[in-house]
Amino acid sequence: MLIEIISDVICPWCFIGKRHLEAALKLLAEDGLHFTTGWRPYQLNPEMPPEGISRQMYRTAKFGSLARSQELDANVAESGRVVGLEFRFDRMEVTPNTIEAHRAVRIAGSVGLEDAMVERLFAAYFTEGCNVGDVAVLARLAGEIGMDPKLLLGVSGRSDVIASDSAARAAGLNGVPSFLMQGYLLFSGAMPAEQMAAQFRRAHSILQARAA
Repeated sequence: MLIEIISDVICPWCFIGKRHLEAALKLLAEDGLHFTTGWRPYQLNPEMPPEGISRQMYRTAKFGSLARSQELDANVAESGRVVGLEFRFDRMEVTPNTIEAHRAVRIAGSVGLEDAMVERLFAAYFTEGCNVGDVAVLARLAGEIGMDPKLLLGVSGRSDVIASDSAARAAGLNGVPSFLMQGYLLFSGAMPAEQMAAQFRRAHSILQARAA
C-alpha cells in the first residue's frame, strides 16, 4: 500500500516527521508489513513573493517578537535532536517561496529520486541554511543526489504542484505533515514512530478488510 506525506520543505515538523516515519516503517517491516511512500506538496506561505523575504522579518511579524520566534526555534531544535537532526536556525536568512522546491521534488520523482530530493532539501534548508527557493541552489542540490540539473529548466510540473496544493486546501487541510494511506487521510502531525506505526497498522487492516 501507498503512504503519502503532504508537507512543505520549510516545515521543521515535516523533517522531524520524516524521521519518525522512517522508524515507523522499520517497525512495520518487522511485522511483515511493507509500504511505498510518496510526497505531496503544500505551501505554508502560498502568498510568499517569488524571491522570499527575510526570515527574521517574517518570523517577528508572525509571532509578535524576535524573542518569541527564537523561543519556538529552540523548542523545535530540541525535538530535532531527539531524532538525530541538527536545526541551525542561525544560518537561515530567507523564508523562501517553495513552489520551485516542490517542483524539484516532483521532477525527482519521475527519475526515482523523490525521497532523496526531499531529504536533501530538508537538510539544505534546516542544517545548512540554504535558500531552497533559489533555482541555482536547487540545481546544485539536484546534481548532488545524482539528478541531471537540466531537468529543472523550464516550468515542467509547476501547474501540477499548484493544483495539488490547491486541492489539499480545498479539502480543508491546514496542517502538515499529514499522512495518507491509499488516498485516505489518517492523521496530521509528527507523532512518535510507535504511534505512527499503530495508526498505519490499523489503517492497513481496515483497508484490507474492505478490499476483501
